[in-house]
Amino acid sequence: MPDWLPIALIAGIAALAVLLLMLALRGRAAERMDRIASTLDAITAAQERLAARTDERLREQERALGQRLDVAAERTQATASAIQQRLSVIDSARQNIEALGGQVTSLAAVLGNKQARGALGEVQLRDLVQDRLPPSGFAWQHTLSNGTRCDCLIRLPFPPGPIAVDSKFPLEAWAAMQEAPDAPARNLASRRFATDIRRHVDDISKKYLIPGETAEGALMFLPSEAIHAALLANHGDLFAEAARRGVHIVGPSSFWAVLNTMRGLLRDARLQDEARRIRQQVEALAEETARLERRVGALRGHYAAMAQDMRDIEVTAEKIARRGDAIRALDIPDDTSRRAAE
Repeated sequence: MPDWLPIALIAGIAALAVLLLMLALRGRAAERMDRIASTLDAITAAQERLAARTDERLREQERALGQRLDVAAERTQATASAIQQRLSVIDSARQNIEALGGQVTSLAAVLGNKQARGALGEVQLRDLVQDRLPPSGFAWQHTLSNGTRCDCLIRLPFPPGPIAVDSKFPLEAWAAMQEAPDAPARNLASRRFATDIRRHVDDISKKYLIPGETAEGALMFLPSEAIHAALLANHGDLFAEAARRGVHIVGPSSFWAVLNTMRGLLRDARLQDEARRIRQQVEALAEETARLERRVGALRGHYAAMAQDMRDIEVTAEKIARRGDAIRALDIPDDTSRRAAE
């Protein structure tokens, strides 16, 4: 045997082995390729399902986000509208404050002018009196017997009698006391204020208190409740001093209470007057009843006499009728029958 034959045999076997190995590897590669392909298909399907779910979730989130944005837009619009309304209210309040500031300035000008202040007090006095009292219970600008004219005269019956009301209160010293820059100026204005009040109380007591014509007291009307309260708190002795002189200082609230009391007095006086008139009418009715009884008695007597006369007439008529019957019963021939017999 040649030496190269084993080598060629071995090489052929090796080549056959390599071919078989290559065939085997090719089969496994095909299986792996199929597995890889199926795996890729599964991955693709999973990716598609994941993409579909992702798209669906994105659409849901977009819808939710859109709804939230709509709600937020509505809330923002409502908030803007509310802010606009509040701004309108604030603007209106600002205008009212500006108008009030102008009115306060005008009020200060009015209170600084004595005639304008008197007119203001008289207007408030008229409103209060006309609201609580009947028209017959008061008179404006009434002139008393001493020639003094009061702002209002409340016509109460005696006692206590008509009450005069004055609405011209001195406020110059009060304004100076409020505007005083320091304590000495404030004390000076306070003493001047007390002096003005005492002087005004003296004028009222001399002019409006007339024995037999007015009541023993008169009223000093303050058109400001704040001034009345501050005056009562800081100068209570002036109230007591004025009351001892027959002058009572009242503000709008206290004057309202006084008017209610006066209204009750007027109502009681009116009821007493009506009761007096009713008693007079009852007494007159009793007199007329007594007169009627006397006249009925007289008529009853006349009727009794007339009944007796009627009975007498009836008796006489019966007698006359009987006499007539008796006369007809007599047999007396008449002249015609006697001549016929002859």
